Amino acid sequence: MWMPRLLDGARLKYLGIVDALEADIRLGHVARGERLPAQRAIAQALGVDLTTVTRAFNEARRRGLVTAEAGRGTFISHAPEAGEQPRVDLSMNIPPQPSDVNFRRLIPHDLADVMAGPAGLLHLHYQESTGSTSDRAAAARWLGARLGSVTPDRLVVSAGAQCALHAICDLLLDRNDVIAAGAMTYPGVKAVAIQKGLAIEPLAMDGEGILPDAFAKACRDRAVRLLYVIPSIDNPTTATLPDERRRALVEIARRHDVVIVEDDPYAALLPDTAPSLSALAPDITWHIATLSKCATPALRVAYVAAPSAQVARRLASVMRATMLMAPPLMSALANRWIVTGALDEIARSIRAENIARQQLASAILGKLDYAADPHGHHLWLRLPAPWRASDFAEHAGRAGISIVSAPAFATVAHPAEAVRISLGVAPCRDVLEEGLVLLSGLIAKPTPGTRAVV
Repeated sequence: MWMPRLLDGARLKYLGIVDALEADIRLGHVARGERLPAQRAIAQALGVDLTTVTRAFNEARRRGLVTAEAGRGTFISHAPEAGEQPRVDLSMNIPPQPSDVNFRRLIPHDLADVMAGPAGLLHLHYQESTGSTSDRAAAARWLGARLGSVTPDRLVVSAGAQCALHAICDLLLDRNDVIAAGAMTYPGVKAVAIQKGLAIEPLAMDGEGILPDAFAKACRDRAVRLLYVIPSIDNPTTATLPDERRRALVEIARRHDVVIVEDDPYAALLPDTAPSLSALAPDITWHIATLSKCATPALRVAYVAAPSAQVARRLASVMRATMLMAPPLMSALANRWIVTGALDEIARSIRAENIARQQLASAILGKLDYAADPHGHHLWLRLPAPWRASDFAEHAGRAGISIVSAPAFATVAHPAEAVRISLGVAPCRDVLEEGLVLLSGLIAKPTPGTRAVV
C-alpha cells in the first residue's frame, strides 16, 4: 500500500500529495490497481486536515491517476495506453509564447497583408535558392547590428539553421575531415558529422565556453578544418563567450587556416553581447542566424552570412540540390516583421518571458547545481551523486517529465552527469512549475535501484 508523502517544493499541500503519488506511480513504487489508504489515514500520517487530502484525491482523479469504487475505496488506475505523451515536456528547446504576442492573430493578419501587396502572388512561386533580393536586403538590415556592415549579396536565406549547417559542411568538407566543437554541443552538428563521415574533435569547456588553449592544441594535434561554435547562450551549457575569448579563437583559427561556423540562434535574446566572430573575422566565418529561437520555429527561416558573395552563391547551389529554396511565404513574413520592427518586439517579449521563467526555475531549483542565462530558455542541470544523467532522464520520463540527458550532446566518451531542461515549450508557467517541482523532488530522493556513478 502506498506510503503517503508530500513532494518537496510543492506550491500547495494538496498538490504536494498528488504530485508525490503520481511520481511514485510512474516510478513503479505503487502497483496499478492497488488500493490507496483511507483519506483520514493519509491526513493523520501527513499531519494535514482532511479537506487537503480530499482536494488531492479530486485532483488525482482529474489527472486519471486513481478511480473511486463505491463501498470499496480508491484505487490506482490501470496502466496508460501505449505511446502516452509525457505530461510536461521540458525537452524541446523552443522559445515560449509570451502572453503579449498573439501569434494566432499576428501570423494570419500579416500573411494577409503580404499577399495583398503588389507582389503578393509572387510569394507563391519558385524563387532563387539564395532567397529573394528583398528578403536578403531585410536580413542585411536585421543582422547589421550584430555583424556590422553586411551586404545582401553575402547572404543566403535557408530553410532553418540545420539545413544551412548541413549545406556548409557539404560545401567545405570531405569525408574524414575534422570538425572541432565543444565537449558538449548541439546534436544537429553531430548528426551532420555522422551523415557526412566527419570526425569531431572535442574541445574542453568551462563556464564561459570553449577553452582557446584546447582549440589551439586540437589544431596542433589534428588537421582541424572547421570550428563549430555557439557563442551566445550555448546549447546545452548556456555559456556565452566573452570578448577576449572570441578574439582568441579567431586568432587561433587564422593561424591554423581553420574556417569558423558561428551558429548564433540566441544572440537576439541578449540585451548586450560581445562582437560576433563574423564581425571580428568576416573573411573566415560563416554566420548562421535562425528565427527559430527568437520568434518561432514555424517560420523555418534562417540567414547565412557567407565570407564573400562568391561563396554565398556556391552555398546556394548546394542548397538547391537539397531544399531548393526557403519557404517563400514564410520568408516574406519574416521580411515584413523585420521591416515593421515586429521581429525585435517579439524577441523582446520572449526575452521578458524567459526572464520570468528563469526566475521561477531559480526559486524551485535554486539549491541545485545548474547553469543558466537569465535571457535564455534552457538551463544545464548538473546532477548530484548517485544520479547518472541517463538514469535520471529515464526516471523523469516515467514520472511524466521529458528532459534531455548529457549523452545527446556529448562529443566525449564520458560526459558530465547533467541534463538540459528547456523552459520554453511548457504552455504556461503553471505547467512549467509543475514539471520543475516534480524534477526537484525526484533529484532529492533517488530510488533504491539508482546506479552509482563509476
